[in-house]
Amino acid sequence: MRLGTAATTPVLVKGVFFIVGPTAIGKSEIAADVARNVNAEIVSADAFQIYRGLDLLTAKPDAATLAKASHHLIGTMSILEEMNAQKFRRTALRAIEEIHARKKRAIVVGGSGLYIKALTHGLASLPAADPELRARLNGLSMDELRARLVDLDPESARKIDMKNLRRVVRAIEICLLTGKPASAQRTRWLVAASLCAARRAHVMASRQRASHSEAATGVFVYREREELYARINQRVETMFENGVIEEVRATGAMSGTASKMIGLREICDLLDGKMSPDPAKPGSSLGANAGIGSQARREGAVRPSLIDPIGCPWARCGSTLQCVAAIQRSTRRYAKRQLTWFRRQTNFEPLNLSLLTHKEAVYWISHKACHAFAQGND
Repeated sequence: MRLGTAATTPVLVKGVFFIVGPTAIGKSEIAADVARNVNAEIVSADAFQIYRGLDLLTAKPDAATLAKASHHLIGTMSILEEMNAQKFRRTALRAIEEIHARKKRAIVVGGSGLYIKALTHGLASLPAADPELRARLNGLSMDELRARLVDLDPESARKIDMKNLRRVVRAIEICLLTGKPASAQRTRWLVAASLCAARRAHVMASRQRASHSEAATGVFVYREREELYARINQRVETMFENGVIEEVRATGAMSGTASKMIGLREICDLLDGKMSPDPAKPGSSLGANAGIGSQARREGAVRPSLIDPIGCPWARCGSTLQCVAAIQRSTRRYAKRQLTWFRRQTNFEPLNLSLLTHKEAVYWISHKACHAFAQGND
């Protein structure tokens, strides 16, 4: 594996296979069995599982899954530490080098698209955040920030989510610190993406002439939407049954990055008494709690066993149901964004897990991984 001298230098990802896809798809379980089959170790590319603690909230692999193969970058970082794509890339490449030094293969597994792209495409050379400038920008209204970005970088304004405060502020910050549009500094990533498309069209002459991104091989796993959403709903319910509320209650301060965990804000609102049941419909005999229960059942999100847990007053239970439904909804939206990202950003071969048993998926991916590793060693 060839590494650059700087964090922004591309890498030729050899001896590495990728298994990517949305949350709750079953990547961890499949990857562990594949790694065991092909004598590989796993490097996690999950923005939140890398933190220590909050195992339920971040859906870390269970002990049985972790025992099947060596795992890296799971529960290795303090929850107080900030994380970004550049830091992940540096840490992941170090883990991959160590795996290769042991004469083992590496499988990168995860759903954090930007982290995976940092490995397959490299990173643009962007300036670090300026605390004073960021504070001034954060003091502006969203409308003022949007207008500023349109003026500085119309192309970025067209492409990024203009409702996302963090992304808008960062784009403006890059423009002001470098004197250049943020969009112009992503050119190398776009070139790499075009090379991925060329590979799909089979126009690459040989691997010797391929780019770092073209050399990255792997699978993009997904499921039919109805099945994926059912798995997400089930996962969130299981989190609550296993005590995620107490897990969050016991957690202290954390970094800004860690605080973005899906479901954390909703559970904190529940603990702070900020999440109240939906108003009851007229004529309801169950009062305020009937609304959220009915809504959750209509969405197919909450099992009857969660509606009246032993020892849980109805007022508290209604709030808990609302919290469960809110996290399920947020997670489904996150999975949708992940699916969109991977379909647009990667050259990994798609695999519909809804059409396969677990054993069949493991066999198919193991075969692909062995072939990729053999080519990488040519």
